[in-house]
Amino acid sequence: MREGSLDAPTRHPIPWREEDFYDEVSLDGELRRIFDICHGCRRCFNLCDSFPRLFDLIDESESGELDTVDSKDFKPVVDACTLCDMCFLTKCPYVPPHEFNLDFPHLMLRYRAVEARQGKVGFIDRQLTETDRNGRLGAAVAALANWATKCGNKLTRPVLESVSGLHREAALPRFHGKSFVSRATAEPPEVTRAAPAFGRKAVIYATCFVNYHNPELGMAARGVLARNGVETEAVYPGCCGMPQLEQGDIGRVAQHAEKVAGALKEWIDKGYDVVSLVPSCSLMMKFEWPLILPENEDVKRLSEAVFDVSEYVVDIARKEGLADGLASVDGGVTVHVACHARAQNMGQKAADMLRLLPKTKVAVIERCSGHGGSWGVKKENFEVAMKVGKPVARQAAKNKSAFLVSECPLARDHILQGVERLEEDRPEVQAASHPIEVMARAYGL
Repeated sequence: MREGSLDAPTRHPIPWREEDFYDEVSLDGELRRIFDICHGCRRCFNLCDSFPRLFDLIDESESGELDTVDSKDFKPVVDACTLCDMCFLTKCPYVPPHEFNLDFPHLMLRYRAVEARQGKVGFIDRQLTETDRNGRLGAAVAALANWATKCGNKLTRPVLESVSGLHREAALPRFHGKSFVSRATAEPPEVTRAAPAFGRKAVIYATCFVNYHNPELGMAARGVLARNGVETEAVYPGCCGMPQLEQGDIGRVAQHAEKVAGALKEWIDKGYDVVSLVPSCSLMMKFEWPLILPENEDVKRLSEAVFDVSEYVVDIARKEGLADGLASVDGGVTVHVACHARAQNMGQKAADMLRLLPKTKVAVIERCSGHGGSWGVKKENFEVAMKVGKPVARQAAKNKSAFLVSECPLARDHILQGVERLEEDRPEVQAASHPIEVMARAYGL
């Protein structure tokens, strides 16, 4: 077997329905096997906080080796993992098909699944994962919810921090009173029949974030696709389950997968492509769901039909060509390539898309923002998240682009917070948060 990741990495189905998966002795043995390999390699020392915690834990032990580390001290290492998959996909030389069979993120997932089965996931953490319910409730009282969660609200944010564990300085997504699906139904765009890609059909999977928190992103995507001749429908059967995956509730993720894949099946049967608006959701549908439900044909078909939105626009550009009318973007764009976009093995599609804009300077940052979904906004993690993302913030400030965007809008807001903390001059950044919104502006939408 060759080393050095010379063969394409492969992943095994997650055996979450087998009892041995939850056996603590078996889990501890696998943790020690893999941690010992990581200890001898250390290529991942600069990816996230999990690896520095692991290496410090071993180095500071009595023997300086794993044999004198107590298993109960592994938890901080697990808690620091954001399931970004960057160690598996970009650093580790020992991933399958290597005989060491090392999959660090899925080992962390297994640990959390054991904790979840044992009832160790707190009530508040479980409630924070209910993004559909929380989105509906917040949208119903959007003005009040946005006032209460706004950074700098000295009346409510300390209370929110105390009750929910969300850091008082962490930027939280705003709620919108009208969902993306509702707006898309009420405001259908005119499809350009003369566009080279006319005839394509796509169903837009709204995602919980876009549906409840950023419908403008969805409207921008739909507008760009319509300008390029693509007939679209916006649907939202439910959350992709990434919040539950982060907490180890794999059974709930499977339920989400079955529900969404079942609902999207009819569109795939009618010849529609599936376009996802957030890379975490694209990653779940393409890769994680098939590993959780490998026998489900609806999940398999969906995984083969789904595109990330930037990926889809680039696909149009390469196969049919984009519609005329794109203008340059003054001041240039800095685009952050999100970890869950990188984990899809599709290249820098957001950057490729923005380079299609005429006479527009595009700068790329391909490094972790530090946000990590719900991980980075928690009281115990926020400052670590800001530290991890500081190199990204510095580069963004140095670029001084008029637009700072990320395929993950939450990561973009986190980067902006990092920029605001820097002592050097801070650029004035336009409102667009996602690359597709810049494309929409370039089309005059």
